[in-house]
Amino acid sequence: MPILSYILIALGAYLLGSIPFGYLMAKAKGIDIRSVGSGNIGATNAMRVLGKPAGIFVLLLDTAKGFGAVWLASQLLKDNSGTSIETLRVIAGIGAVLGHNYTCWLRFKGGKGIATTAGVYLALAPWALLVGVVVFILALLLTRYVSVGSISAAVALPATVWIMAPQNIFLGSVTTALGLLAIYKHKSNIQRLMVGTENRLSQKKESK
Repeated sequence: MPILSYILIALGAYLLGSIPFGYLMAKAKGIDIRSVGSGNIGATNAMRVLGKPAGIFVLLLDTAKGFGAVWLASQLLKDNSGTSIETLRVIAGIGAVLGHNYTCWLRFKGGKGIATTAGVYLALAPWALLVGVVVFILALLLTRYVSVGSISAAVALPATVWIMAPQNIFLGSVTTALGLLAIYKHKSNIQRLMVGTENRLSQKKESK
């Protein structure tokens, strides 16, 4: 497989992932989502700033771009060898998550990548994603903190991938790296949790 194929797949996935749906949705209503709530462009802040329907729509769109990046890579490369396809699917997933987290359209400041990562693993490892979603829901119900649910899922997903697909070292390694990135992107939430200022799900706005 020519190296150009890897570069093009990664770049295309990055550009798809970089579409800032939360920012665009808020901008259409005359709001710069980066200056309100938590300042994050993801679904949680969109839900608190724009309302539940808009937040759910952003969640679905952010998930879809992760899934779409992997699916498109599969379609474009389905005539090549299985090993190459699987590697490029994972690369496409990495590109989509990095595009969301570091979008070129907003000076490389984006979201936290949870929904986009979920879309990627819906295509790559749906059973592992299911475990991650269950862990997210349980942590959210127990604590009412979206951030705790997200961080818990970021730990559960890599662990499940390693258990369910131990032969795929590349996928396991990438999933671990993406999990660590997700936790790193929640560093401000972790700080607020430690001092007791993190907002729960029922609250309307997040602290900056």
